[in-house]
Amino acid sequence: MYRKVFTNKVFDRKVVLITGGCAGIGRALAERMAQAGARVVIFDLDQNAIDGLVQHLVDHHNADALGLRCDVSDVAAVQQAVALVVERFGGIDVLINNAGITHRSRVAETSLAVFERIMAVNFYGALHCTQAALPSLVARNGQIIVLSSLSQYAPVPDRGAYNASKHALHGLFETLRTELADTDVNVMLVCPGYTATDLRKNVLVGDGSTAPQPALAVGRVASPQDVAESIYQGALKRRQLLVLSNLDWRARLVARCFPRAFEHLLLPRLAGARNTQGTG
Repeated sequence: MYRKVFTNKVFDRKVVLITGGCAGIGRALAERMAQAGARVVIFDLDQNAIDGLVQHLVDHHNADALGLRCDVSDVAAVQQAVALVVERFGGIDVLINNAGITHRSRVAETSLAVFERIMAVNFYGALHCTQAALPSLVARNGQIIVLSSLSQYAPVPDRGAYNASKHALHGLFETLRTELADTDVNVMLVCPGYTATDLRKNVLVGDGSTAPQPALAVGRVASPQDVAESIYQGALKRRQLLVLSNLDWRARLVARCFPRAFEHLLLPRLAGARNTQGTG
């Protein structure tokens, strides 16, 4: 259940654009922002899911909501969709770059096409949306929220392309933050840990096909609602970094400063999870 609902008016009537907004953390964020009084815009690929979520936000949260089918990896489609949002609402106050895909395959067994597709959605998708929305965000002293990953702090095997895309996001948006220092735009990078979403149901494998994969988790698995609430609270405070890792600070410190020790401690647990739950 959401906490502190309707107690803050910061996002009341603000225009919040969420990519990949129909499932998992994206959907939870859409509901949380609607509860806070925001006008919610959803970009996703499944038109039926978009229509259903928009109706849900209207019926259950009395929200002013708009859903658009948009492939964030297509720069022209993004520019057209953002223009429609600005035309309808007058601008964008918050951009949440949430859309993402993943894979499970070793680097040596992963085709170039998979690397390119992961980067097209996870990295270039965020870039396309940010560049298109940036003039409005600057004019409205807005916020950019970027969904990164636990893998920024702790390498996860069989996720080479995914991990690389998340590291690239940090390089891009940390640079953008410095370039926006003379504005009032806030850039917040969010690093969730393992979260109970449907992302694993359409995982790319090395040859580019998709296949459902067993859950792979270390520590407590968070709910999308809990993650969305933490992001909401971080956005209220206009934080720059929000780490919601299932690995505590000691594990993250070991991963960063003593990578070999981290590999010896964590990787056997991951391998054990794969052997127990199926191929990873």
